[in-house]
Amino acid sequence: MQTAPIEITTYKSLERNKYPFCPGCGHGFVLDHLNAALIKLQLDPLKTVIVTDIGCVGMSDQYFDVNAFHGLHGRAITYASGIKLANPDLTVIVLMGDGGTGIGGAHLLNAARRNIGITVLVFNNLNFGMTGGQHSVTTPHGGITSSSRLGNLERPLDVCATVAVNGASYVYRGTSFDKDLPDRICDAIQTPGFSLLDIWELCTAYYVPNNTFSKTELLSTMQGLELQAGVLQQKQNRELSRAYREEYANQRGKPVLLSEPIAKKFDSTLARTTRIVLAGAAGGKVKSTGSALALGGMYSGLWATQRDDYPTTVMSGYSISEIILGREEIFYTGVEKPDIIAVITPEGLSQVHHQLRAMDETQTVYVVPELQDQIETRARKIIFDFSRAAANKKSLAVMATAAIVRHANLYPLEAFREAISAGQKAEIAQENLKAVDASEKIL
Repeated sequence: MQTAPIEITTYKSLERNKYPFCPGCGHGFVLDHLNAALIKLQLDPLKTVIVTDIGCVGMSDQYFDVNAFHGLHGRAITYASGIKLANPDLTVIVLMGDGGTGIGGAHLLNAARRNIGITVLVFNNLNFGMTGGQHSVTTPHGGITSSSRLGNLERPLDVCATVAVNGASYVYRGTSFDKDLPDRICDAIQTPGFSLLDIWELCTAYYVPNNTFSKTELLSTMQGLELQAGVLQQKQNRELSRAYREEYANQRGKPVLLSEPIAKKFDSTLARTTRIVLAGAAGGKVKSTGSALALGGMYSGLWATQRDDYPTTVMSGYSISEIILGREEIFYTGVEKPDIIAVITPEGLSQVHHQLRAMDETQTVYVVPELQDQIETRARKIIFDFSRAAANKKSLAVMATAAIVRHANLYPLEAFREAISAGQKAEIAQENLKAVDASEKIL
């Protein structure tokens, strides 16, 4: 007997039930409208993502029991676009202020142009409310703010017209006082493609006192600027994340992105979380080797993360890859105290002195002979001798990592070989597999 799904009566967090906003701030009203819309749609919380950036509204995601992503100011749309492209089945909702809308203006244009299937709620209180009430791209002409004390001389951005002309599927302008706002949010979420709601509201800390502003003034200002309210555009255009899959799957005969979990093919005896740093030079395949090391770990039933660092010059200087392997889920990618460091080149060594000094006697440094005397650490040292394998500079990282996989018994070497074959072009993989075969000679 199949049981009926349990109805969700609120998406708001029961642990955090009081918003942090100023008394009378419109943010709380809009969030309540959003909650009402989510209740009406009965979305799966595990397949719903709220994306925020900096600003007062940036604190909102923690008040909902769904997935959340919080990032840099003006960049919420970029994060949301990436999330949607990675998994088109997710409902992705962006909450951002007029400040972030201006800072991320290029992202706004391109998301509309691409018709990526995200819903953007602009909490438009006509100024930068978190940082002191400065004027923003939507501050009306004549608006008094902390950065326009004699009145704003700039023309305000028509957010709705901007995204509409660039191809947005759903565009709406209204206020936090609109009783039908939950229905309009529902419409936006259910419309395939890029949706935006420009929601005007009151900033009671700055804009209201500076401009003797009120709900009535809010509406009259909108009318005075000849900015129409209501649904301004609604059309069916092809949504980007699904279009990618349809087009390229047809052309290539296979999915564009992996949609299934990586299958376990090998067994690892790794007992504890192990933090590994590969320190080499640009052009030495450090990043791609780190990726193969992480993928080999996943093939062996382990959790894996990777974090890379290299200078803006890209093809010169250092290249660092930090990989964490473990039995349990890993929530932080940084490596302050490695269990293993492979110091392959002087460029790599220049970036890991602090990590070497943090290591203790239970940890291991693998290092080439010419650099061993330059290393200050309590960790034990094991010397690579690449001369035994006639290695070239482009194969050092692969060869060193293969030797570490075998020597430290991270997981079966065959898993590393398969990761190289699966993740690299055939000709490059073939060259790297030869380096793996030769790796047993260097220790």
